[in-house]
Amino acid sequence: MPCPEMWLTRAKPDPELLGLFEESARNVQRTSLLLRDLIADYPERAGLARDILLCEQEGDRIAHDILHRLAATRGRSALEASDVHALTGALDDVVDHAEEVADQFGLYGVEAPMEQAQEIAGVLVGCAEQVAGALRGLRGGADLSAHLVEIHRLENEGDRLGRAAVASLFVNGIDPMMLIRWKDIFDTLEDAVDACETVANVLEGISIKRGR
Repeated sequence: MPCPEMWLTRAKPDPELLGLFEESARNVQRTSLLLRDLIADYPERAGLARDILLCEQEGDRIAHDILHRLAATRGRSALEASDVHALTGALDDVVDHAEEVADQFGLYGVEAPMEQAQEIAGVLVGCAEQVAGALRGLRGGADLSAHLVEIHRLENEGDRLGRAAVASLFVNGIDPMMLIRWKDIFDTLEDAVDACETVANVLEGISIKRGR
C-alpha cells in the first residue's frame, strides 16, 4: 500500500480545497459545541440560536467556495468531483440539522431541556471532533481509520440514545403534543449525528481510492 508521502506526490491534492474542507469541519465543530451549550442551559442561553444560525450561513458560504474551487480546478484535483460534492453536502447537513434543532427549541416553546437531548448533543460534539480530526488528516494523507471507527461507534451510541429517548416519551405519558415535539427534536438530533457518519463513509471511500 502506498505511503502517505507517495500519495501526496502522485495525486497532487489541491491545498486550497483541502483547506476549505478543514474550515467546514471547524464550523461543524463550533456548531455542535454551541448546540450542546444551548440545550444544556435552555432557555437561559436561547440566544445561542442566533450564533448557530450564523454558523449555518457560514457553512453555506464555505460549501459554495468548495464547489467554486472544484469547478476552477476540474481535472486537476486529487479528489473526484463526486466525492467533493458528497463530502461538501454531508458537512453542510450536519450544520443544517443542528440549526434546525436550535430552531425547534424556539418554535416548540421548550421550557426545559430533556436529559436525553443533552446526551445526544454530547454524542454530536464527539462526532464533530472526530470529523475535524479526519479532515485535518486528509490534508497530510494521514491514516483516517481511527477517526472513522470512532465516528461509527458514536453514531451507534446516538442511535441507542435516540431510541431510548423516544421510548421514554411514551413510558412517561406526557402530553401528546409535547411528545410529538420532542420526538421531532430527537429525530433531528439523530439526523445531525447520521450526517457525521455520512462524512465518515465518504472519507472511507476516499481513503480506499487513495490507497490504490
